[in-house]
Amino acid sequence: MIKRFAQCLREYKWTALVSPVCMVGEVAMEVTIPLVMADLYDYGIAVGNMTVVWQKALQLLLCALVSLTFGVLSANYASKAATGFARNLRHDMYYRVQDFSFSNIDKFSSASIVTRLTSDVANIQMAFQMMIRMAIRCPMMLILAMVSSMRISPKLSTVYFVAIPILALVLLGIVPLVFQIFDRVFKTYDRLNTVVQENVHGIRVVKSFVREDKEVSKFKTISKSIYDDFCKAEHILAVNAPAMQICVYACILTISWVGAKMVIASGNNAAFGLTTGELSSMFTYTTQILSSLMMLSMVFVMVIMSQAPLRRCYEILTEEPNLTSPENAVETVPDGSIDFENVSFRYSRKAKRPALQDVNLHIPSGATVGILGATGSSKTTLVQLIPRLYDVTEGSVKVGGIDVKNYDLEVLRDNVAMVLQKNTLFSGSIKENLRWGNANAADEELVHACKLACADEFITGFPKGYDTHIEQGGSNVSGGQKQRLCIARALLKKPKILILDDSTSAVDTHTDAMIRKAFKEEIPGTTKLIIAQRISSIQDSDIIIVMDNGQVACVGDHDTLMQNSDFYRGIYESQQKGSED
Repeated sequence: MIKRFAQCLREYKWTALVSPVCMVGEVAMEVTIPLVMADLYDYGIAVGNMTVVWQKALQLLLCALVSLTFGVLSANYASKAATGFARNLRHDMYYRVQDFSFSNIDKFSSASIVTRLTSDVANIQMAFQMMIRMAIRCPMMLILAMVSSMRISPKLSTVYFVAIPILALVLLGIVPLVFQIFDRVFKTYDRLNTVVQENVHGIRVVKSFVREDKEVSKFKTISKSIYDDFCKAEHILAVNAPAMQICVYACILTISWVGAKMVIASGNNAAFGLTTGELSSMFTYTTQILSSLMMLSMVFVMVIMSQAPLRRCYEILTEEPNLTSPENAVETVPDGSIDFENVSFRYSRKAKRPALQDVNLHIPSGATVGILGATGSSKTTLVQLIPRLYDVTEGSVKVGGIDVKNYDLEVLRDNVAMVLQKNTLFSGSIKENLRWGNANAADEELVHACKLACADEFITGFPKGYDTHIEQGGSNVSGGQKQRLCIARALLKKPKILILDDSTSAVDTHTDAMIRKAFKEEIPGTTKLIIAQRISSIQDSDIIIVMDNGQVACVGDHDTLMQNSDFYRGIYESQQKGSED
């Protein structure tokens, strides 16, 4: 894990190394200052030697300036290294998510991915900054202060060997308890983000059903859970501060009692015991040693808090996309013919039954294919296998006579345009949204595609025309307008295969007929697969595929199916009767 995260440092590697080096310099100066002050008192102030006083004063000033310089440099380099590390980590995670297949994304909820890219990375950034500063400062301060105090008085220094194990035991008792709580908290954050995301996304539904109080209640429940866990963790961590204070005051009292006796016994002569200046230095070292332990405990807390985020981000970084381009991948799609050969598919190995079973189909290039079936009959699942959004469990899917697994993924998906059930538009102008289909499309091409999709009429009705701003998710256009814009965007790819997954459901029958007529006249060489609920939308198709419970119930044109398929005829008659009623 450490090796993988270390790769995120990249250009900030040297910055991360320089910060601890500067921190060592700062600590060295801080430990030197008490020794200089002891000499200032013992050999300057106590004996009235002003020459020594001025010399030691200049030394103190120099040590303070050097310490300040090293401290500023260390903080500067640490902040740059930490923010740069966080930026690279987000970059690597985001790019990894872009390579995920649908099944990879299904493994993580969208709310969880957002949490990992935001708050989890922020916690890791804070922990990393603490590591390259305090995790170096505290041990160095502890070691150097201990050595210096041992040089002054080995007898008095033994008090530290009693205090340090006590604090260590307290810390070891706290760590496991707090780790479990923080691990639970970050999972709860995922649930919180899910609630917020669902509420904001479906705010119109919430308001139309007057369910604001219910949503607020859900939010309060999860927010209260996070609050309770953090309070519990803080209560446990609070034990550390009193333990620290008890040890500090116990050490100061011990050193004061024993040290004072040693000073009196020696007559302020270092050769016979302890001087007043050395005793004051021991007080400073006591504070430095025990405060280092305190800070070290805070570093441990930060490391504990970052364990869960580290693991969660590591899961994203190491998740292998299960759909990748093979070696020596095919770079050209010959035509738009499609073949399903003994295809079966399960979304999960644990699924009790396959979503698709024993599907055998041949669709010639340029054909118009209608796909009909009840909700849950796996119509969408069938077409998602063509651009290899999922891989088949058994059998094979071929495009242009070549197994889709042999194609370069980008080439395959560039030649298969798919308008999904959930039409998605992005914030930006209409032109910017359309150019998702072809980034280099000229304005004339945009207009032509929109005319084919019957979108040009309403676009030109906007005051700014094709420069009209689209809000996030296309919230400022109607469902039918959104569908037509998405169809136009797909047409700009000039694909060999065009898949419309119930993409005209919000369009009136007249506009639907005009779109199908334009397809037939303008893109006759493109294979068109149209999933629809209305038979009128696919009645003129060359081939109609009727799906039922994950299997192909019947295949043929409209007249053939009306004569030979009771299933199809029953659907047709029920829809005709519904229209008459």
